[in-house]
Amino acid sequence: MKAEGIPEDVKAKVKGIIEKFNQNILRKKDCRYQARFKGKYLYLDRNDSGNIGPIFRLTYTGKMNKWDFAIFRWSIERYDPDEWMFPGSQYLDGTVEGAMKAGLKAYPV
Repeated sequence: MKAEGIPEDVKAKVKGIIEKFNQNILRKKDCRYQARFKGKYLYLDRNDSGNIGPIFRLTYTGKMNKWDFAIFRWSIERYDPDEWMFPGSQYLDGTVEGAMKAGLKAYPV
């Protein structure tokens, strides 16, 4: 059964995962992933030198290693859960880290 919303403790864990990724993988002060939470959704945007844009959306399923993924497609200006043929899709493993790796390949810095 899918969760209705993301619990506060999960949000805190996600924020820690994102910060660790920003520090260890991106390692650039002017480029960071940042989270937005709305209901069962986690939207990850990337802030590149003040230009903030959507990268992907994750849907919380009740487990930290089973997020559903939808990439943002600029061509249609919406999130597409059915799009799987893009650079980086091989990193999708249900985790927040895997999604961030995929987003980095799909939309390189």
